[in-house]
Parts: sequence; structure tokens; C-alpha cells
Amino acid sequence: MAISAGDFRTGLTLIIDGDPCQVLDFQHVKPGKGAAILKTKMRNLKTGAIQEKNFNASTKFDQANISKKAAQFSYEADNTFYFMDMETYDTYELSEEQVGYNKYFIVEGTEVYLVFFEGLLLNVSVSEKVELTIVETDPAIKGAPSNQTKDAKTETGLTLRVPQFIEQGEKIVVFSADGKYAGRA
Repeated sequence: MAISAGDFRTGLTLIIDGDPCQVLDFQHVKPGKGAAILKTKMRNLKTGAIQEKNFNASTKFDQANISKKAAQFSYEADNTFYFMDMETYDTYELSEEQVGYNKYFIVEGTEVYLVFFEGLLLNVSVSEKVELTIVETDPAIKGAPSNQTKDAKTETGLTLRVPQFIEQGEKIVVFSADGKYAGRA
């Protein structure tokens, strides 16, 4: 299905120069003279590279045929992440570069989706909110305002700001898009 540049939306996956790309951000720009252009920020799903491109608003693109398969994170060894297909019990491997920032949101047993393009395993997709355990944080300061935050480190190595009342060993909920505290688990 052909999609025109004027119909872009965040998260859309298109084929650009033969590679699947995901739209991260876009902006319609109407210069004083001439046709409108579309400034985009895209991630190449094969290489992981982020690039900025400009397109004529009437340019057409083919939508990338991306498929997802449910899997469970098994373990990580030597910068390789291993996942098991929930239906066939097949094992899939992804490098740390392919997993990217999502490595901070997967613990053993976590259910994720493996992302495929034309049968090629590209990366992994995690839930919008994930549950993580605090392994390192300072104790609460008595009398501190309730809106004051402190640094904390999770079991996956993610460092984030949490409210003063969060203690070591507690489970919290974190937004996977930006790694921010969402609440207690």
C-alpha cells in the first residue's frame, strides 16, 4: 500500500531505499515559495541508524511489511540476548546493538515481541510499562519534601530518578519509552 509523505505519523514503518525505516518524528514545513516539504527523523530498522531526511509532501512510499512474534527472554551471555518463541520453542539470538535501549527493560522470563521484516529478525519490542527491582539507592531523607527525587539503579543497570520513599529491593514500574519512573509495582 502506497503512503504519501503527507500521511506520515509517528511509528509508521516504510521502505526507503530498500530498507525498512520507522518514522520517529516529522514536521510539515511550508516555505514562502515552492511546495511544502516534510522534515523527518527516521530509524533504519536493519542498521539501527537514525537519519534525518526531507521529502516532497507528494512523494509516495511503500509500507514495510513488519511482523511480530511473541517470545520470552531467556538469558544474556557475551553481549548476545537469547529469546524463545512461545509457540514453537525455537531460540532466537539478538546482539546488544540490535536490542539497543530495550536491554534495560527485559529481565529473565519477560515476554516481548520479536520484530521481523521479510523473515529477517531485526530487533525486539517491549511493553510500554515494565516492572523492575531497585538494587541500589540511597536511604530516604527524613523530612524531605514528597516531590524530591533521588538516583536509583535497577537490576538491568538502568539508572533513573525515583521518589524519596522508594527503598532498595522494591519493585517499581518504569516507562520503556524514556526510562522514567511510573509508580510502585
